[in-house]
Amino acid sequence: MYIWLKALHLMAMVTWFAALFYLPRLYVYHAMARDKGDEQSMAYFKTMERKLYRGIMTPSMILVLIFGGAMLYLNPFWFSQGWMHVKLTFVVLLVAYHHVCLIYLKQFAQDRCTKSHVFFRWFNEAPVIALVAIVLLAVVKPF
Repeated sequence: MYIWLKALHLMAMVTWFAALFYLPRLYVYHAMARDKGDEQSMAYFKTMERKLYRGIMTPSMILVLIFGGAMLYLNPFWFSQGWMHVKLTFVVLLVAYHHVCLIYLKQFAQDRCTKSHVFFRWFNEAPVIALVAIVLLAVVKPF
């Protein structure tokens, strides 16, 4: 059972991270279209952002949490491992990041987002740091 949960967890994680990388990139392009006054592109980005967030990103996050939680249920001794505490902290931060993405999605949908494309380029780097940390912690288990 555990190996199946792990496989499903990894597939959901890959999908969630793909969306976490892509949605802020769409925000970059959306902000650039906004700055140019390109209404047609802005409408297109609103649709893409909404579908990505609701159709892929959120379901993937939920599956990551379910499968990860099930693995922890089967292996509660991991809670005594320091690396797991750090990993779970990064997961909590990613869930918060996910919800911040929703805030920006709603702002763009209502034409109220004032953040620059440069801001979103930097914003887009946060999940990269989390991915590196989470993978290293889960594979190496350094402490």
